[in-house]
Amino acid sequence: MSPNTRALFIDKVKAHIELLDPVTWISVFPCLAAGVMASGGMKPTLHDYLLLLALFIMYGPLGTGFSQSINDFYDLELDRLNEPTRPIPSGRISEREAAWNWGIVLVTAILLAIWIGFDIGGVRGIVFAVSLLSGLVIGYIYSAPPLKLKKNIFLSAPAVGLSYGFITYLSANALFSDIRPEVIWLGILNFFMAVSLIIMNDFKSTEGDAKSGMKSLTVMIGTRKTFLVAFGIIDMVFGVFAFLAWNWGFHVLMYIIIASTAFSLYIQISIYRNPKTGASFLQHAVDDGFGNAIGKSEVHAHNAFLRFQIVNNFLFLINQFIAAGLIGIKYLG
Repeated sequence: MSPNTRALFIDKVKAHIELLDPVTWISVFPCLAAGVMASGGMKPTLHDYLLLLALFIMYGPLGTGFSQSINDFYDLELDRLNEPTRPIPSGRISEREAAWNWGIVLVTAILLAIWIGFDIGGVRGIVFAVSLLSGLVIGYIYSAPPLKLKKNIFLSAPAVGLSYGFITYLSANALFSDIRPEVIWLGILNFFMAVSLIIMNDFKSTEGDAKSGMKSLTVMIGTRKTFLVAFGIIDMVFGVFAFLAWNWGFHVLMYIIIASTAFSLYIQISIYRNPKTGASFLQHAVDDGFGNAIGKSEVHAHNAFLRFQIVNNFLFLINQFIAAGLIGIKYLG
């Protein structure tokens, strides 16, 4: 292979990987890890470690990668205007190559899900396979016509919550044990948390959504009311989480959740009063720290959401990992 041919090949591979958007793969990992922890059923064997690796590959590069790739495929005309440097509109990948990209990833994910389902066997195997396949279907209809769920926030937000927040917990639990009722509750909490975050993430494209007919909540009710709706959902999630922790006998965790809620409320009030300057002490983290992972924005409301997301995600992740660990220890006995 000549140097020029090798360079072209490497550029093509990089473009295909970019189409799968590796940064987004991380979003499902916490729920998968917490679901495994809460099952209390994983054994320190090579078989279980390989199953765990397959789980992360299936929901990360394959599942989430598929949803990102097919989204770019069906958003080509929009990306030509808004993101011309993306792999397809920039010409680094043809439409045919893009179709092969998400097609191969889709088939690989389906085969892997079926294989693991048979390996687990029984009801657990069915739950695992159906969960992953459901996530792939949601990923397709989210971006592809005629349904294109992303066009309406009342369809898109629940779709994201289901595929990123609930199905991941269910699959991770089913991989190693019978479904724990506490895990179902954690999945429900993550469903509503994901809904609230996707609602605010639409701040970045409010102007474009309004022009293209996308029905985001911000377009319909305005920025300030959208903040209120999203913050209300988040506070409800923390409140229910605290009640569940108390009900499960995790009283110390309940107090930690209450303290987390109080700090979150402080940030919420600051941002609601002034999205431009509220919680400005977190701006450095957005610009120079987490910015590469969660994105950056020139839109004041979306930039405020990014600042809030750093605090909110950290608090929620810490609390759910503690809960998952305590649940897993309970079932170890």
